[in-house]
Amino acid sequence: MRPITRIAAPQVYTRYQDAIDDLENCFGRYCSYCERFIPTGLAVEHVSPKSSDSARETDWTNFLIGCNNCNSTKGVKITNNQDFLWPDRDNTLMAIEYKAGGLVEPSVSLAPHIKQKATALIELVGLDRHPGQPLAKQPARRDKRYMDREEVWTLAQVARRTLANNNNIDFREYIVSTAKKAGFFSIWLTVFDDDSDMRCRLVEAHAGTAKDCFENDWTLKSRAGGHI
Repeated sequence: MRPITRIAAPQVYTRYQDAIDDLENCFGRYCSYCERFIPTGLAVEHVSPKSSDSARETDWTNFLIGCNNCNSTKGVKITNNQDFLWPDRDNTLMAIEYKAGGLVEPSVSLAPHIKQKATALIELVGLDRHPGQPLAKQPARRDKRYMDREEVWTLAQVARRTLANNNNIDFREYIVSTAKKAGFFSIWLTVFDDDSDMRCRLVEAHAGTAKDCFENDWTLKSRAGGHI
């Protein structure tokens, strides 16, 4: 999951719906959870549900961007900053692994108490819903997130193989532009895990990506103040 940097509130909001343009300018037109690129129809997502935390209904620090699937799965479940990881607070790239077939899992390298928090985040929005999972984790009929991940995984793998035979700046920039439209930032970063130049280009091209989650060579590092 792409870690993001939240800037200071651009304005004071009387209605939370009015924040969507500022959120898209800050984070890009991507769901903060599943990372799909969605040109239209994204919504303001309340980290702490407005139904149970009305005092933060128009609080910029309580906003992320959500797609229909992630929003509906999360619903009004009570959340907090202790039991979950969050992309605006933690280096969530260190916490979640993306694999062939559209699979999403907590990183095997996590300490047990951090794995619990990563699992809580994954389950909160249903990123682990997949036809290969037990009945309780089967995707709803209209939940195609796993299919989209699988398609982008394949696309990124093809791009990597092609780059091996066409390694020039123009093709690298083409990969970046493709990644921006395809979405699923974490998949692209995973596929190009040993190519620091591509990782740099991908981070720089996605507005709002938290650069403090990367070392100078674009490998991952712990985020100041985060759980990991």
